[in-house]
Amino acid sequence: MMRATRRFACLLASSLLVGLLLVGARALPGAETARPNFVFILADDLGWTDLGCQGAKYYETPNIDRLAAAGMRFTDGYTCGPNCQPTRAALMSGQYAPRTGVYTVGSPSRFDTNSRPLVPVENAEGLATETVTIAEALKQAGYTTGMFGKWHLGNGRGQHPRDQGFDEAIVSMGRHFNFETNPKVEVPDGAYLADFLTDKAVDFLERHKAEPFFLYLPHFGVHSPHEAKPELIARFKDKPAAGGHRDPTYAAMIASVDESVGRVLAKLEALKLTENTLVIFSSDNGGVGGYQAAGIPKAGGITDNAPLRGGKGMLYEGGVRCAYIFAWKGRIQPAAVCHEPILSVDLYPTLLELAGAKAPADHPLDGTSYVGLLKSDGSAKLAREAIYWHFPGYLGAGADGWRTTPAGAIRAGDYKLLEFFEDGRLELYNLKDDVGQKHDLAKSQPQKTKELHDKLAAWRTSIDAPMPTKREPGQASPVKNKAKNKAKKGAKKKAKAVE
Repeated sequence: MMRATRRFACLLASSLLVGLLLVGARALPGAETARPNFVFILADDLGWTDLGCQGAKYYETPNIDRLAAAGMRFTDGYTCGPNCQPTRAALMSGQYAPRTGVYTVGSPSRFDTNSRPLVPVENAEGLATETVTIAEALKQAGYTTGMFGKWHLGNGRGQHPRDQGFDEAIVSMGRHFNFETNPKVEVPDGAYLADFLTDKAVDFLERHKAEPFFLYLPHFGVHSPHEAKPELIARFKDKPAAGGHRDPTYAAMIASVDESVGRVLAKLEALKLTENTLVIFSSDNGGVGGYQAAGIPKAGGITDNAPLRGGKGMLYEGGVRCAYIFAWKGRIQPAAVCHEPILSVDLYPTLLELAGAKAPADHPLDGTSYVGLLKSDGSAKLAREAIYWHFPGYLGAGADGWRTTPAGAIRAGDYKLLEFFEDGRLELYNLKDDVGQKHDLAKSQPQKTKELHDKLAAWRTSIDAPMPTKREPGQASPVKNKAKNKAKKGAKKKAKAVE
């Protein structure tokens, strides 16, 4: 009760301080004193090479390409998790997985790991309701907040986005046609989910054009089941394949996400909001594919992540590197390209800084604001030594093997080290020279390997990251996670605090 009360008090205090903070808030060149609007569009399972501006020749993304041409494209953008749920938890909380307890999707029992040498860590299947989300922080700073799409952070009491800081929210995932929504709203017959969500998003923009807003549009596209509008499939049916990009249905799904981006941009232009709105586009993890390049024979995949190694569900680059594009007319230099690594936890402090809002007390933020990068021509650097991943579980890849076994990773400068917990194996790569991670340098550069491994181990200790344990004979239950899911308990506390 005391914790929830303190949380409510600190949010209220943050709201009262907004006026003062706006005076001293750092802004991008030419920024007005008015707080900027934020539009964050998130694709689902979109690969790093699945956009025209990222090199795709088969897929067509003219609107996203136009967004990149108008702003800054990050070549080394990362997600905090190799699949959907941990990335979304990191985006909304600004925290690494050991703090949220969200490492993967669902329970570790999704896959039969009884024959494996380690017992995976228990996974929190939703964001703890005591978490102060970015939506809550911005709402306290005077923003109107809306979310339409895939939430994927729990369905329990107090876990709906309306209970986590969003003034308006409609959740839907699982199907692209004949889908359901939470809460239930009227859906036109034959509606395609990406179009329906975009309808809600542009309506939100129209109704809240006169006030600062945060619009979060997390699409379910291009996640399976792979379903698309027939007229878009027809566009790609006879188009020649380009490398591993060849599936017309998947291409049509990408086209629908691109259409959504175009509609949102058109609405912002019609409302004359482009000069005071930061638009961000990204994906929640790498593309579904590239598994043979990572040593998993015959594993299925809808797209090709080459030149990256691996795909969704792996800590190799193909699983966690994704497109990141930022546009803000008059504030971000057009056609800029930045090679500085950024990742999911950085969104929270970045939006807070631009909004002139204070970080909530008793809620540590693990990311670094990249406002300074957006102000630059793309050559600026962030003042941090490394970024980290922690995945203490298993992800299956069918009968052919595992997308990943328990592992951790660190990137510092051009180097990335992976540690596999089952056997302690270390792999080291120089991403500047070897983005495809084909040449393991762990043995040839033992000093660099030890340096990064020591940093990774020290980070795990500092954040109290739980580790999988050695399996004892007959043991099958997951390791208890210190960052337990407090959904039910937290819901009661939050309800009591705001009564």
